[in-house]
Amino acid sequence: MSVDGWNRILVLGGIRSGKSEYAESLVSAAPTVRYVATSPGYEDDPEWQARIETHRGRRPGSWTTEEVGTDPSQLAEVISAAKPDETLLVDDLGGWVSVLLDPVHQPADDTATVDELAAAIRGCAARLVLVAPEVGLSLVPATPVGRAFADALGSTNQAVARECDAVVLVVAGQPTWLKPAATVTTVAGATAERAPASPDGVADDQTIPSPQVLTPAAAAQRPVPATPPDDAFDSATMQLPIVETGLVIQPGMDLPMPDELAARSARDRLATLDVPGAGLGNLEQLVAFAAGTQGATIPAPWRSVRVLLLHGDHEGGVAAGALAGESARRANQARAGDGALARLAAEAGASLQVVRAPTAGPIEDGPALSVEAVEAALRYGWRLAEEAAETGVDAIVLAACGAGAEAAAAAVLAATAGAEPVRVLARVVTSGGNVDDNAWMTRCGAVRDALHRSRRDPRGPREILAELGGGDIAIATGLLLGATARRIPVLLDGPVGVAAGLVSREFAGQARHWCLLPDHGGQPGVRLASDVLGLTPLLDLRMNLGEGATALTALPLLRATLTVAAGLPEYPVLAGDADGAGSGERFSEPEPSAPGPTAVPDPTPGA
Repeated sequence: MSVDGWNRILVLGGIRSGKSEYAESLVSAAPTVRYVATSPGYEDDPEWQARIETHRGRRPGSWTTEEVGTDPSQLAEVISAAKPDETLLVDDLGGWVSVLLDPVHQPADDTATVDELAAAIRGCAARLVLVAPEVGLSLVPATPVGRAFADALGSTNQAVARECDAVVLVVAGQPTWLKPAATVTTVAGATAERAPASPDGVADDQTIPSPQVLTPAAAAQRPVPATPPDDAFDSATMQLPIVETGLVIQPGMDLPMPDELAARSARDRLATLDVPGAGLGNLEQLVAFAAGTQGATIPAPWRSVRVLLLHGDHEGGVAAGALAGESARRANQARAGDGALARLAAEAGASLQVVRAPTAGPIEDGPALSVEAVEAALRYGWRLAEEAAETGVDAIVLAACGAGAEAAAAAVLAATAGAEPVRVLARVVTSGGNVDDNAWMTRCGAVRDALHRSRRDPRGPREILAELGGGDIAIATGLLLGATARRIPVLLDGPVGVAAGLVSREFAGQARHWCLLPDHGGQPGVRLASDVLGLTPLLDLRMNLGEGATALTALPLLRATLTVAAGLPEYPVLAGDADGAGSGERFSEPEPSAPGPTAVPDPTPGA
């Protein structure tokens, strides 16, 4: 499930609004679902039977179906008897009300009242999704039976909505959240509390403060603080970022794609430009990428770039060889505007945001993070992308620093792409430049143990992040999804970024099309992930200054390429100038303004 803090959700919608499909998507991640069908059947109505068969055909084989259409009182009994580990989907309350009002089933309304249903929903221990037609937007029915149905269903919807944690209205397949779920969750095993509800039924949550956005050139004048500032993920209890649209991060999300026509037109245009050689080489794909993400044949160079540095450590064998406290020092250094990443950001005119991720546990012994903390991290990353978009950022550089992050990324790569850990885990290089083979073997062993430990667990994106990935990769995944939703390109640079790219495609296949890989850095894991994601590195610099540094080094070149591609004219002949002048006039050699070398007088007398 992907809406935090809820136990009961009411999904409303009109006829053919997509409400049933949306409700089914909410429970798609549950291992088993009890589908409670309320339709009485109407065997003499072939069209109605065809609708029922369509619904049945969508249900996975692991779901069980219970028919309560002939006995309205049975619905409350089924909901009341549900166990805490169960997931129920009731579709829909319109059918239940129609049977309740049917004279054939009277006096059913004396025993299966709306109040009894509401009480059953209120006390339901299972996770419950209810679907209902929304009748409040239509005209008052012209017949007495129609008015009775609308009145009864309207009263039922209101009573059920009061008992549900969240209510969503689906219009043309698009969800609009009327009553968001409570947004308090647990991080790293801390006790969570539900936020108090306001009189209008909306939780009075306080959005956690986002990390400060720094301008490295200015921040360089400040002294390095002794300790990093407090961060929301360091607190014992945290509140999830509020997403006013009722964000649901789940597999199968329908996010935007880049404009393929603009990308193709931009690539075709490059072949017409007046250049002296063969063109831009590998950088032609940069122009096409920028054109697709901007939806313009002539893309503009990125002007407002934000670097998001994710700082999250991983405990256990994956961090073998890492110097204690080194990642925190690097993150603190970046906050102060010092160090390679901040200086490169200053040179490129990019802003910098240092994001603290929850520490991941040793994956060889147990999950890196709880599923609840993963959900929090995903939503947090999405919100960071939203905030960047709201401030006019037109490109994001994803960076990371954390003990054991490379090995955790290798574990994610092994789980998602079937790679051998020894083939994708880079050598361990100490701060003195020496190769530590013992630490490398320890990391490989930890990754293999983690893969063996979790071999029978589900391999959905949340499970992979919880078992192997940890907080930094989860935040990066949410960031990629949020950036995709807001049509912001992301420059990947290193293991954490590509690992997030692999996981994000399990949520939304469109996300990888908004990612650009400037360089593979010579890292085997990044090479393999780029092949799986279909990303071709633009450069081969082989720099090793930390994740994100190579992308910032390449950023001025990428901007210059976009500037040149936008400003060059077409080749004169293609522009309609057969004489090649480019201005409509025939080119002629200009007369010299002074005598040439042969006109110099001979200084010899008598010559």
